[in-house]
Amino acid sequence: MNFDAELKQKTGEIENIILKFLPKEEGIYKNLMEAMNYSVLAGGKRLRPMLMLETFRLFGGKNESILHPFMAAIEMIHTYSLVHDDLPALDNDELRRGRKTTHVVYGEALAILAGDGLLTYAFETVSKAFEAVDDNDDKAHTVYKRILKAINILAEKAGIHGMIGGQVIDIESEGRRIEKDTLDLMYRLKTGALIQASMMIGGVIAGAKDEEIRTIEAIAKDIGLAFQIRDDILDVISDDKTLGKPVHSDEKNEKCTYVSLMNIEQAKEEVAKVTERAIKAYKSLPYKNEFLEELIIKLINRDK
Repeated sequence: MNFDAELKQKTGEIENIILKFLPKEEGIYKNLMEAMNYSVLAGGKRLRPMLMLETFRLFGGKNESILHPFMAAIEMIHTYSLVHDDLPALDNDELRRGRKTTHVVYGEALAILAGDGLLTYAFETVSKAFEAVDDNDDKAHTVYKRILKAINILAEKAGIHGMIGGQVIDIESEGRRIEKDTLDLMYRLKTGALIQASMMIGGVIAGAKDEEIRTIEAIAKDIGLAFQIRDDILDVISDDKTLGKPVHSDEKNEKCTYVSLMNIEQAKEEVAKVTERAIKAYKSLPYKNEFLEELIIKLINRDK
């Protein structure tokens, strides 16, 4: 099977896993669940749950059912961040993944609550990982500890010292030029933190050693940085239809990006440099997952 066919198959499998954990659209406040599900089911690459699953497989993980709640939860958290990011108070975007954003369809108030709901429901979802553990297994205690560690990683990387911290740097930097080091930090937090969480959780649940998790964290940090720089480039060279969201939004919102700090060719060179560093670190691991390696390269060099 070639990479594209395998990617399509795996994306479909992940989609089914996510569907299994979404809230039912029922009850007097079912509009909330509809708005939550509308946001999650708007499409997307499912990059984070896929990286989580493939890292789990890289380290020889066995019981994938324990990982499934985390795969759904990371997509819920990522989606909530997009719902809030699109709001008029932030980027004020009306198009996401090729269709109307949540606040355009459901109104600002419900969009805010849908984002809040997705974040909270994500942690309700990961608690279901404990249900997949066999209490009669002599390694059950070890697995419980791995789940708790994974939950801690998820909370930290999604929180004030992770994605939210990066978002704060982003909004406070609008309309002014910032140093490259600050921009790198913003990208590593705003975009990279959830990618780090995805790969680290995959490794932790699989039983990877502490030093291996640190290596995975460094690899994911670079993947996030390169991914976001590539996003800066696409915001300039792509179009609304291809990208599935408005281009030139960074310029509209007066955001400092790699393209505004340097020219496009220099930004592309930065992507290549960071990607090379990530792949070199990946190759230092004593395990191999050819699909994961190709996935990393293709995602960083994507056209949309």
